[in-house]
Amino acid sequence: MHKVVSNATPLIYLAKANQLGLLQAMVKQVFIPEAVYQEVVIEGKRLGEKDAYRVERAITQGWIMVQDVKVVYPVEISIHPGEVEVISLAKEKGIEAVLMDDAKARAASEIAGLRPIGTVWLILKAVKNHILDFDQFLSTLEDIIQSGFYLKEEVYLKAVRKARELSGD
Repeated sequence: MHKVVSNATPLIYLAKANQLGLLQAMVKQVFIPEAVYQEVVIEGKRLGEKDAYRVERAITQGWIMVQDVKVVYPVEISIHPGEVEVISLAKEKGIEAVLMDDAKARAASEIAGLRPIGTVWLILKAVKNHILDFDQFLSTLEDIIQSGFYLKEEVYLKAVRKARELSGD
């Protein structure tokens, strides 16, 4: 995948698990709208969150790019303003994939003609691409859950089964 526009949640939890490198390894360019930058970096630093500094470092390194949204895309579902900006920026830049985990935001992005991918999809893709082995997948998944990432039990079990299948374990 060449380009993706990311929402705050995937960045926060990948950074908390010290796995932002997975995103960098699998996506050439990551864009975030100003609202996501404010939420992740500015607010995160105000709260003293280590993940905020990790995301800020990725921005400084140039592989995560902050962009202003010029035109807000009309979204038919009530979602967080940052999620609206993610969809708007993706539409503006002609980027099909959006990295977001919230179910309503994913639905809104599909209605907008985009392809939502989530944090779990990303770490499963890392297994498929032989970036992570099965044990590293489990460890990463546990780290993000321990950091507060919500995952339904059936989704967790399905992801573990898929990771085992992809890794050949």
